[in-house]
Amino acid sequence: MCQYPKHVQLKEVGPRDGLQNENVFIDTDDKIKWINMLSESGVKEIEYSSFVHPKWIPALADARDVGRRIKRNPNVSYSALVPNLKGLEHALETGIDAASVFMSASETHNQKNINKSIDETYPVLKKVIQEAKTAGKFVTGYISTVFDCPYEGRISPEQAVAVCDQLFDYGVDSISLGDTIGSAVPSQVEALLDHVLSRYSQEKIIMHFHDTRGMAIANIMTSIQYGITRFDSSVGGLGGCPYAKGAAGNVATNDVLYLLHGLGIETGIKEEKIQQAALYIQDKLGKRLPSKALAYQLSNFKKTV
Repeated sequence: MCQYPKHVQLKEVGPRDGLQNENVFIDTDDKIKWINMLSESGVKEIEYSSFVHPKWIPALADARDVGRRIKRNPNVSYSALVPNLKGLEHALETGIDAASVFMSASETHNQKNINKSIDETYPVLKKVIQEAKTAGKFVTGYISTVFDCPYEGRISPEQAVAVCDQLFDYGVDSISLGDTIGSAVPSQVEALLDHVLSRYSQEKIIMHFHDTRGMAIANIMTSIQYGITRFDSSVGGLGGCPYAKGAAGNVATNDVLYLLHGLGIETGIKEEKIQQAALYIQDKLGKRLPSKALAYQLSNFKKTV
């Protein structure tokens, strides 16, 4: 019988990774209200926005305003995505507890996403990481397309590990390994974690699954069996990637909570609060979110009214 961990920590990335691919601009006041709802859910980490230039991600053009105006819960770590020193400067001005940098394990996806080669990206991120550490901030390195690339196909574990090595060498505190197009199956997760965990401890690794093919929960279970206890997730299953056509959203926080709590694993997060936050942002977006736990709740509500 599998020995499950007592506690798993979820990082809520809906306000950043969830909204960045939406065509609808959520009003800044509504964003702030939504993030404040998440802050009271028991979530310990929230990635509230991205300080990428607004022309690249219009949906998050109000990052500075959001950062200044959200109500900060002292029990929550608030982070933002920063692409370069200018982005870090703006993030620090408006208040972050942690910074996230990003690149791809795939050369082509990195070019499409960042407009730089992998080798050209390293010195940029090195400076950002060092400046963030000097400012006393925790730093996470996101690595996209660690399993498959929409342009190159299968990515070897060795390719992903090479990027891990560089980012850890530059001083990141943790690395989030991203199944950007939601194509991985458990055997791929096993192969990657066999390589990564032979070099780095489980505590330094976060798994970031998209649910394009419905495999995210299975991949989370596999990761847990490898001792991973940190995952990124998005309320309602919001998300996608503008440079990975057809990629679905992040695994839904609602669905992950149903899994973890059902296994007796503590998260400190109140499921009803997450469901309320999902319903709120679903209404603002004007579309049905893909979370199955949310859909079940809605179907039961309709039966009782």
